[in-house]
Amino acid sequence: MIPQKIAAIFHSKGTLIKADKGMHIFQEGELADHIFLIHNGSIQISKETESGKELTIRICSSNSLIGESLLFCGEQHHSTTAKTLECSKLFSIHNNQFETILNEQPTLLIEFLKWIQTENIKNQSRLRDLVLHGKKGALYSTLIRLANTYGEYRNNNEVHINLALTNTEIANLCATSREMVNRMLTDLRKTNKIKMEKSYITILDLNYLKQEIDCENCPLAICRID
Repeated sequence: MIPQKIAAIFHSKGTLIKADKGMHIFQEGELADHIFLIHNGSIQISKETESGKELTIRICSSNSLIGESLLFCGEQHHSTTAKTLECSKLFSIHNNQFETILNEQPTLLIEFLKWIQTENIKNQSRLRDLVLHGKKGALYSTLIRLANTYGEYRNNNEVHINLALTNTEIANLCATSREMVNRMLTDLRKTNKIKMEKSYITILDLNYLKQEIDCENCPLAICRID
């Protein structure tokens, strides 16, 4: 989550944007000249491969920054696409204005750099899980990250993921096929490890998922999907 002092810049200097479900905030290839803070709602950050497959990089919610990776890089173009998963509100600031504010306030710049470093570690952690643990590990680690980000804990081992996701959207987060995710989720349901109601998942045995991927119990700031 972005530091409060950084978020305050967007609330005081930014322009509020209202976006309906399914609207693109920016698309891959467009000029990256604005940075956004999500006020409410949820935004999917994704990338399309050369073969046309969509890979979901992040699902961001309130107080998340998007479009931040190209700051202080001069004129650049987005390498990902941001699309709303529900009606959302965002604050927008031009890159040049935000960079000027950070340059004029070194303490804020340090706060921002610390946050960027945490984001880099989070991305490296997710990539590690996707590569080292195979398709099952990719799904299990994704469910754990979703629980840490959107979870409502009912006890230490049971958590309801309060974010509606289709199997296709879960597959895109895992960099695998919908058919593979369908089979693995079915197996988890049959063994009473998860429960699915419409597009919502409740993890019934969180410890099982962690044990299966040799979870290192990373800090919650790292083990997230946003």
